[in-house]
Amino acid sequence: MEYDGILLGMGNPLLDISAVVDQDFLNKYDIKPNNAILAEDKHLPMYDEMSAKPTVEYIAGGATQNSIRVAQWMLPFPGATSYMGSVGKDKYGEEMKKNAKDAGVNVHYYEDETAPTGTCAVCVLDGERSLVANLSAANCYKVDHLKKPENWALVEKAKFYYIAGFFLTVSPESIQLVAEHAAAANKIFSMNLSAPFICEFFRDPQEKALPYMDFVFGNETEARTFSKVHGWETDNVEEIALKISQWPKASGTHKRITVITQGADPVVVAEDGKVKLFPVIPLPKEKLVDTNGAGDAFVGGFLSQLVQGKPIADCVRAGCYASNVIIQRSGCTYPEKPDFA
Repeated sequence: MEYDGILLGMGNPLLDISAVVDQDFLNKYDIKPNNAILAEDKHLPMYDEMSAKPTVEYIAGGATQNSIRVAQWMLPFPGATSYMGSVGKDKYGEEMKKNAKDAGVNVHYYEDETAPTGTCAVCVLDGERSLVANLSAANCYKVDHLKKPENWALVEKAKFYYIAGFFLTVSPESIQLVAEHAAAANKIFSMNLSAPFICEFFRDPQEKALPYMDFVFGNETEARTFSKVHGWETDNVEEIALKISQWPKASGTHKRITVITQGADPVVVAEDGKVKLFPVIPLPKEKLVDTNGAGDAFVGGFLSQLVQGKPIADCVRAGCYASNVIIQRSGCTYPEKPDFA
């Protein structure tokens, strides 16, 4: 099998500004623990405030980009992954490009002339992360960039696609193009619920893309929000995963599989009208550094096995391995080589 460019991601490339904060800081900026939101005007001063903290770290981030980098790290084939998104023409954009290149990902960024590269404040308290994204240039991605022959060639070449739900706020048009191509060519298209606010406020574009999704990823909070928004009147994650897997599909070639993570609780997988639970790797509390990128890493590990045609149980095992590695480090970073059997 030809692995060159087999997996393509599209999303919002963001530079993570990560720092340990206290509860007062979260209160000051009205931030809930373990949430992900888009920055409003009231949040803008926090980026400078965090940059001044002695513990601050700058890490190439953005949910989809994290997953693609982790998948490439787990794959024994160089050049297996590609990624598209929008950055600014500035030092952060250059830094991101270098970082992606070092990770072995083939990035085709759209470079916006006017807006700075997007940033994401990662507020870490007791190992839990809360994200506040200031999209800036990431918000400027245009479908015209995707349609350019050298970029569409990446779509043609790929056999698997992954797009975080966050990209629904930027270019639903691009998502539809890729989704329709995947359905027409019998390829695998996957997305992530990504955050409660996506399920709540971007319900229409999410529902438009859902019939094309062969895999739906998410965590328990997002799944419960999805259920609430759709009036399902259940908080049972297994039931919700099942209902999402049974949502009508645009193409009958592949059945839909829903994969919901629940932190330290088992991973829920719904397919063929049945639910399976997979335990995660236990981690003592003192080994937890931060949960930033845990869900992204899970997806990256999962996809690294999926593209190799491995069974779902192996995909979940690889996802759990990758997230276990990531939560013991700051941000979505990893050692030089994976130790996954």
